[in-house]
Amino acid sequence: MLRHQLAVLHRSNPKPTFSRGDRAVLAALLRLLSKRRRSALKLLVTPRTVLRWHARLVARKWTYPNRGPGRPAKPEALRALVLRLARENDRWGYRRIHGELLNLGWKVAASTIWEILQQADIDQAPHRADSSWAKFLTAQAQGILAVDVLHVDTVFLRRLFVLFFIEHGTRRVHIAGVTRHVTAEWAIQQARNLLMSLGDVRTAGIHHPKGPDRAGRAHMRLP
Repeated sequence: MLRHQLAVLHRSNPKPTFSRGDRAVLAALLRLLSKRRRSALKLLVTPRTVLRWHARLVARKWTYPNRGPGRPAKPEALRALVLRLARENDRWGYRRIHGELLNLGWKVAASTIWEILQQADIDQAPHRADSSWAKFLTAQAQGILAVDVLHVDTVFLRRLFVLFFIEHGTRRVHIAGVTRHVTAEWAIQQARNLLMSLGDVRTAGIHHPKGPDRAGRAHMRLP
């Protein structure tokens, strides 16, 4: 015990420093000494010191790393989704966005949504709302199909009606069908055929148009 203490003192001056190996050796040797012998020797460590070492060892093994004060950082995916919903839906406030996120499976507080919008300098609705039709179409372009009918007169003066769709996001035109007599049943069937041919997962829950817009076109909203 004394020889090991001398070795420690020779390595460190003036204050002794104990490595992990030193602590293990001194703790083992200290158990071999009786209480009377410990009181007669000049020891660098005491049983209380060994107990403190053991307590620290147990604490390091079972204590989780301290992440520091404050709330954990918000995931970038959540932040990007909140900003996208706010920019694409001018009339949605932070509570409406909070409800939409809950429907999508995000368990987050409404105050967190408000904080994300504040940090991005996005005004709360309705201050940022722009009710113009062009603004709405620009924000929702990726999820809208416009539908209309045009007529063509043949060389035999027969009038044919052409049903076509336009993707607002890409301006791609789809000719759905041509007929001499347009009926609601025929138009609905052509729309179904088009959606099947697109093979896009976004069109799985497409809604039927509720009515024409200001230019006389009907729109179908993608989910």
